[in-house]
Amino acid sequence: MSNLSKSLEHECTVASGCSALKLVLTPKDKDLGGFKVRRTLPVRACRSVGPWVFFDHMGPAHFDAGQGIDVRPHPHIGLATVTYLFEGEMLHRDSLGSEQTIVPGDINLMVAGRGIVHSERQREEIKTAPQDIHGLQLWLALPTQDEMCDPAFYHYASGDTPSVTVNGVPVRVLIGTAYGVASPVKTFSETLYIEARMQAGQTLELPTTDELALYVVTGRLSVLDTVLEQHNMGIFANGSGISVKAEADTTLALIGGASVGKRYMDWNFVASDKSLIEKAKQDWKAGQFPKVPNDEVEFIPLPEW
Repeated sequence: MSNLSKSLEHECTVASGCSALKLVLTPKDKDLGGFKVRRTLPVRACRSVGPWVFFDHMGPAHFDAGQGIDVRPHPHIGLATVTYLFEGEMLHRDSLGSEQTIVPGDINLMVAGRGIVHSERQREEIKTAPQDIHGLQLWLALPTQDEMCDPAFYHYASGDTPSVTVNGVPVRVLIGTAYGVASPVKTFSETLYIEARMQAGQTLELPTTDELALYVVTGRLSVLDTVLEQHNMGIFANGSGISVKAEADTTLALIGGASVGKRYMDWNFVASDKSLIEKAKQDWKAGQFPKVPNDEVEFIPLPEW
C-alpha cells in the first residue's frame, strides 16, 4: 500500500521501552477517504526488523456498495511483499500473469526480484454489496544475492500454514520456524512471522530470533512494566526469553529474523545499491516494466518529489 503516500517513512510516536524493549512505536492513522492505513515501518528510529522493512496495517474499514480498494498497477524491485487479511477479500494481479483472490488466513508472497508490476483491487462482485477489509501488508528485503532474482509469485491457503497451541494460546506460524513447527512459505533468509490470539490474562513466551518486534493488532498487552496498547509496535532489545501478558483479549503479529544489511528505499523500490533504484525509476518512467495482464490500461506514475 505504499502507493497511498509519497513518503515511506511514516511519522510515528517513538518512546523508550522497558529493559526488554528498546522502542515503542505508535503510528498515526491516515484517513484515505474512509480507508485508514497505519504505517509503522520504516521510521527514522527503526528502519527494519530482521529482513522486514515495511509494515502497514490497513483498516478495519467499511465500504458502501460500489466502493472498495482500487490500487492501480505499480512496480517493485528488490523485495518480497506479504499480504495477509483478517477480514474481507482482495484481488491480486501481476505482470507474471498471476491472478489470485486473497481471503482471510491466506499468505500472498510476491517476489519482486529484478522487477514486477502488480495491482491490488477488489472484484466487482464484491463491490456490489457493502463490505469490510482488514489486514496487514509487509515487505521483506531480499538478501543481496537474491535481490535481482527472477520475479515469482506464491500463494498459500489458510490451511497450508501450521497452527499450534502454546500455553493455551492459539498460534499460527505463518513464515519461518517456531514452537516446534515450520511454515511451508518460501524464505530467502532467516525470517519469522507469527500470529497469536490471546485471551485476557494469558501469557506467551516468544520465540528466539536475532531481531524481533511485536505489533498489537487489537487489544492490549504488557511486557514487564511496559504496556503496549492497540496499534503499538514494540521493538525488542534482544530476541530470547521474552514473555508477554494479555491485559485484554489481544491479536498480535510477531515479525523478526536476521538482518540482511543496509537497504535503500525509494517509493516502491528496495535495494542494497542506489543505482538499482535509479535504474528502476527511469525504467518505470520509460514504460519498460512489463504490463499486468487484464489490467494493462491504468498505472501509478512515478511520484515527482
